[in-house]
Amino acid sequence: MIRDRPAERTKIIRQRILVNGIVQGVGFRPFVFNLARQLQLSGFVTNTSQGVVIELQGQRTLIDEFVQRLQKDKPPLSEIISLQRTDIPLQDDGNFRIIASVDSADNQTLISPDIAICDDCLREMRDPSDRRYRYPFINCTNCGPRFTIIKRIPYDRPNTSMAEFAMCEACQAEYEDPTNRRFHAQPNACARCGPHVWLETVGDNKELAREQAAIELLARYLLDGKIVAIKGLGGFHLAVDATNEQAVQRLRRRKNREQKPLAVMAPDLAVVKKLVFLDAAEQELLTAPQRPIVLLKKKPHLPVAEAVAPANQRLGVMLPYTPLHYLIFDELQSRLPENKVPLLVMTSANRSEEPIVIDNEEARKRLFDIADYLLLHNRAILIRADDSVVARFAGQTVFIRRSRGYVPRPVFLNTQSKASVLAVGGELKNTVCFSKGGRAFLSQHIGDLENLLANQFFEETIEHFADILQTTPQRIICDLHPAYFSTQWAESQNYAPLVKVQHHHAHMAACMAEWQWDEPAIGVILDGTGYGYDGTIWGGEILAGDFTTLERLACFKPLPIPGGEAAIKEPWRMAVSYLLAAFGEALPELPFLKDKPIALIRQLLEKKLNSPLTSSCGRLFDAAAVISGGRQHIYYEAQATIEFTQAVRTIDVAPLQFEADLPYIPFEPIIRNLAELAVEGTPIALLAARFHVTMASLLEAVTLKAVQKTGLKTVVLSGGVFQNEILLKLLNAFLQKHNLKVLTHRQTPPNDGGISLGQCAIGLKLLLAGKEEVSFLDRVSGEV
Repeated sequence: MIRDRPAERTKIIRQRILVNGIVQGVGFRPFVFNLARQLQLSGFVTNTSQGVVIELQGQRTLIDEFVQRLQKDKPPLSEIISLQRTDIPLQDDGNFRIIASVDSADNQTLISPDIAICDDCLREMRDPSDRRYRYPFINCTNCGPRFTIIKRIPYDRPNTSMAEFAMCEACQAEYEDPTNRRFHAQPNACARCGPHVWLETVGDNKELAREQAAIELLARYLLDGKIVAIKGLGGFHLAVDATNEQAVQRLRRRKNREQKPLAVMAPDLAVVKKLVFLDAAEQELLTAPQRPIVLLKKKPHLPVAEAVAPANQRLGVMLPYTPLHYLIFDELQSRLPENKVPLLVMTSANRSEEPIVIDNEEARKRLFDIADYLLLHNRAILIRADDSVVARFAGQTVFIRRSRGYVPRPVFLNTQSKASVLAVGGELKNTVCFSKGGRAFLSQHIGDLENLLANQFFEETIEHFADILQTTPQRIICDLHPAYFSTQWAESQNYAPLVKVQHHHAHMAACMAEWQWDEPAIGVILDGTGYGYDGTIWGGEILAGDFTTLERLACFKPLPIPGGEAAIKEPWRMAVSYLLAAFGEALPELPFLKDKPIALIRQLLEKKLNSPLTSSCGRLFDAAAVISGGRQHIYYEAQATIEFTQAVRTIDVAPLQFEADLPYIPFEPIIRNLAELAVEGTPIALLAARFHVTMASLLEAVTLKAVQKTGLKTVVLSGGVFQNEILLKLLNAFLQKHNLKVLTHRQTPPNDGGISLGQCAIGLKLLLAGKEEVSFLDRVSGEV
């Protein structure tokens, strides 16, 4: 080869290198600068909207070495997605330099998520000799806020909420020094020139103290059982002493959150290990720069108030991720005896189902009757981002909520197309998703679109992503359900054609998109609710297809939901409906039936009053829980099923009786057998175990019939029911025994928080194929 000749290797050349990925705000340019000077290369590096542009001049071998080391030794928070090299004419540079950012209409750059404080900054903050000693906003290029403070790209200080803070001479010198850890750290500041913190009362908004004095007073109030709203990174937290039962109960009453578990923040790993069981993978999740809430199994007699996570075997735990968090815990620890550790409930500052509060004035108005005090600061949060929630189920990480720390990192699709679509998700656990340049940008958790504030947050998020991605979608994708706010919003837009996508197809497509899987597959899609093509409520579906074609092969036998939405909050209603379908008039003598208005339920069903049909697997789990002696009323989504699953002590049990018929999968044999065992007094732990093993065995048998029918060997598992760790583990193992490729979620939630990704992938594929809608064939009830 020509390049092997000595003269060619030492020849002076100039190359333009375009690097794309997460390369802004993560110390990438100073790394490039120092590496280029070390190799005695001239040229420059700059941020552009298309990525980082590097021009290098020097010996070809040295430029080759530069590229190798760039990819191998890049900064820890950076991620190189693509690197393009082009030979260009020589110039007279003299040395290597960093030049100002260049804007462009064609944005290809990825923005870093918000990152927890790094060890270097934490060490400096705790060092009395450091000029940032106890400064609550210390950061560097390796940590701190990113996504939540950016207005637009490129990620430069004037385009962030730090623009109003002029740096002092010392901070400016750091910012301009390529050899400094704070070179072009956009939120760089100190106590002289940066944001500050203060504590004020609720109601009259009287300032009580500032800076360290405010933190000292805050710690005193927390230990006295007070509720304090603390402004953080992506919004406010409501904080209370997690060991104080009365304080936690008071927070629940004020927040209108009766039983749904609350998250706890612990100061360090040593304290976490006193609370929960922790394996290596869970510890890695807990300490990762993203700092999510991790759902972990409780230890007995843990020093946490029972009201934090009542009747739940898991506790949501997170570590501090901002400097302010660490300062608060340091102050709390200084006030406690040696044998006690500080623990705080840190829950989103909102009323149930409303968006998290982010603005000082908003906090004063919306939290005045929840919090006793407000800890405020004057660095604006530009975009809301709740804490992310994850768990380790069946040896893999499962997202329950994907938000702060992970957004806006994209899911990379199996296409390089520059086409852009917008998917607006569903009604519950809403997220939205934009595609651009072969990447799907899934938004942070927006939540349930059931009130005006949530609707506004939804619209703000779409506008913000359109701004930072600098894109106008060519199509808008929404759910089939006509009553969803997201659907109605999409229908009101007139700048792009609208495509409607069936809910469970979107679940299936989301998982396939994560795996870049374009071939047809079988989908076992299980959840609580999804609007079907036939206008009924689907939720226990066996599908086949890809992004543009779909077949409905089978579903759980539909039955009516007595009372509609009321049956979700009162799962005893579903239990009655299943029992009537399985036994007819002669219902078994189950304890829960004694005080229930069975005649009223029969009347609703017979007259078909507010009793829509459903094939929902989620409702079947609810009914099984009630029949087995579990919860009859719930206070948060899937509470009955969660407690039913956590009752399982062993899976080494025989399944109940079942039949794996297609296209309607019968539930009657399971319900009859379960009810008969319950009447005999079988403990709920054993009933729960047998039901879970039954469902996995039944779904295995049904899937194998679908494999035989279609010839497909790939199976997708998606939908909120696959947050059930036992079912996920069992079915995954059962299917793999048959040499089937099983796709489960790795980057996004299996629940409705992921369906906007599936909608986006479907919409993009339809656009590229020149199709207006998905080709659908219903083999259950006929062609559609």
